Amino acid sequence: MYLLLALLDGENHGYALMRLVDEQSQGSVHMGPGTLYGTLNRLLADGLIRETTDDAARSGNERRRYYRLTQDGERVARTELDRLRAIVHRFRTIPGISGAPA
Repeated sequence: MYLLLALLDGENHGYALMRLVDEQSQGSVHMGPGTLYGTLNRLLADGLIRETTDDAARSGNERRRYYRLTQDGERVARTELDRLRAIVHRFRTIPGISGAPA
């Protein structure tokens, strides 16, 4: 999910995605290269992301692989984001949880 969310902002390469996941999770999720590329390969196989061939995005670095969400990937990411927001909203209304009045 963190990778899909990281790609909502647009295409990016593996190392930058690792950093974004670390940042988005506030350091609680660390993806090593094996986990990252294994997950990217699963997302590719599931049709949720695709590898891009946009030379302008590569900034002259031919070794980097760039990834972008597909339409299905964006739909899945946004649906899951909405679901998580709804869960957080519900819990905020429970007295005594996250500042809700007791």
